[in-house]
Amino acid sequence: MAFRDLREFIDLIDRRGQLRRITALVDSELEITEITDRVSKAGGPALLFENVKGSNMPVLINAYGSRERMAWSLQVEDLDSIAAEITGLLQLADNMPESLLGKVKMLPQLAQLSTFFPKLVKSGPCQDVVMMEPDLDILPVLKCWPDDAGRFITLPQVYTRDPRSGKRNVGMYRLQVYDKKTTGMHWHIHHDGAENYRLNQSAATGRMEVAVALGGDPAIAYSATAPLPKEIDELIFAGFLRKKPVELVKCKTVDLEVPAEAEIVLEGYVLPAESRREGPFGDHTGYYSLPGDYPVFHLTCMTHRQDAIYPTTIVGKPPQEDCYLALASERIFLPLMKMQMPEIVDMHMPMEGVFHNCVFVSITKTYPGQARKIMNALWGMGQMMFAKFIIVVDGEVNVQNLSEVLWKVFNNVDPRRDTMVVDGPLDVLDHSAPAPLFGAKMGIDATRKWAAEGHDREWPADIDMSREIIEMVNSRWSEYGLD
Repeated sequence: MAFRDLREFIDLIDRRGQLRRITALVDSELEITEITDRVSKAGGPALLFENVKGSNMPVLINAYGSRERMAWSLQVEDLDSIAAEITGLLQLADNMPESLLGKVKMLPQLAQLSTFFPKLVKSGPCQDVVMMEPDLDILPVLKCWPDDAGRFITLPQVYTRDPRSGKRNVGMYRLQVYDKKTTGMHWHIHHDGAENYRLNQSAATGRMEVAVALGGDPAIAYSATAPLPKEIDELIFAGFLRKKPVELVKCKTVDLEVPAEAEIVLEGYVLPAESRREGPFGDHTGYYSLPGDYPVFHLTCMTHRQDAIYPTTIVGKPPQEDCYLALASERIFLPLMKMQMPEIVDMHMPMEGVFHNCVFVSITKTYPGQARKIMNALWGMGQMMFAKFIIVVDGEVNVQNLSEVLWKVFNNVDPRRDTMVVDGPLDVLDHSAPAPLFGAKMGIDATRKWAAEGHDREWPADIDMSREIIEMVNSRWSEYGLD
């Protein structure tokens, strides 16, 4: 069953011994970050700080900070089971029968899909308290790192609409708190929220309404980070993950809907021509992202639950909580990549690559140059365009094993023959590029090379023990006294 709200998820991880409640008085400026950073790097539990200086709200952090908790947040024991379900849906679409009788037989499965659409309700706990004079100072917003420009809201669901179609978008963009009623709106140029903002500017429609929700079912927070095509509503995807529609309520001062079970909602607007300096901010790359000019979000109203919990996260040198959100996307969206490139066996984005810097891909190789075809295809897929390094290996290589992949790279690659450098768009956080947003990317073919690929020499075999000896040693292992 779906989590009704964030509290049900907190109860689950508490029962499973994956939550630590901290009653000592703590400061939201730097102290919570230092505690959380130590815990996350040690593979520790979620933290609920119940006594935060200057605020009545407890702070939940590191809730998704393990593979296990990330899976639980989406109501599964293993993230790959969601991928298997998506594969089934893709096969359903692929094998749609032509006969009327066949289509009728599939109606129950198709009807189930319709239950994922969000549902409007009259009221919800997120509006227990309505503040028409909003005050961000009541929130225990963290200042995460010493050189951050200020306090940043780091786990928001930001709701906007395409001014042409009215289509909703939900993204996760940090908000620097400037004062009680204004924040920055960190829309990267490539993101859908930024596109809606540009469309609003060109339409000369005046101010653009925005709503920001914190909390609710974790499936909603995850969906805000998911690399979905613009045509797919994040709340429909959240409904698919939770097997139940997301219930929405209308905002009080803007024409948008937000999850009824959210903890906190910020309502307001951005103006087409207004920007303000935002940053620096200690980012998921492990470096401070540089300051820049971004739109300003003006609050018109704040609503929250009577006993609201403030959910947040920190980013910085990996591993951090956001690595596991990225892991969920890696596993969940693998079937879509396989559908377009069926030779793909598996894919992994190691946390050392901080999402966009490195992608490992294993393939079933059947023709020369296939690794290069995969590199180019991936660079043409949505947010994969940011991948600075794509490393392709043979299908039997375990791409989840960093050591095994690097062994293949260092031994299988001739740098002149097997590397490809191309120019293209880069993530705004890539500080190594000579220019912002644009630079070089490298593909590395670490597969076995064929004569048709310019390798006329014999390719050596891997050293492997015979199956008979392995099984014999397995059967006698206890005799050796090595347990």
